Amino acid sequence: MAERETLLEFPCDFPIKALGRMSSGFEARALAIVKRHAPDFDAARMHSNASRRGNYLAVTFVVRATSREQLDALYRELSACDDLMMVF
Repeated sequence: MAERETLLEFPCDFPIKALGRMSSGFEARALAIVKRHAPDFDAARMHSNASRRGNYLAVTFVVRATSREQLDALYRELSACDDLMMVF
């Protein structure tokens, strides 16, 4: 039996959490990146939470992932964003 490259079965809903600075416009830039890789992304499936002191913003995007390649490209572009501190 060949070993699979991923345990995910596509298509599937996949949550991506990104953390950035509140004042940087991070949320809008992260949303634009997500929409480039998942054009049918529904903004209603995005949730934001500010840190206790309001300095940071955690944004969760639940995308309908169609392939591992799509997710890899999305993670690479989010990780390259200067405003992003962490993506998981």
